[in-house]
Amino acid sequence: MDWQGQKLVEQLMQILLVSFAVVAFITGYVLGSFQTMLLTYAGGVVFTALVTIPNWPVHNRNPLKWLDPSEAEKHPKPLSANSGSKKKTTRNK
Repeated sequence: MDWQGQKLVEQLMQILLVSFAVVAFITGYVLGSFQTMLLTYAGGVVFTALVTIPNWPVHNRNPLKWLDPSEAEKHPKPLSANSGSKKKTTRNK
């Protein structure tokens, strides 16, 4: 799953869970049944899990392009500017 697919799944999960919570509360309130409310919400959680947990193809639309290992060896990672030139400070007493 790519980064944008993860963002999509996170948003979809939040929207689905909140909407199922609202629907479950209204259903439970209208019917006057706490058990119905819990079962409705549990069904929503299961549905949300089935939609968001598997690695569906829609979540892989923007794959990352990794550097080939042979190319990585040809171009070593540059050193940071601070690591090579450290100044020593001397204190005069």
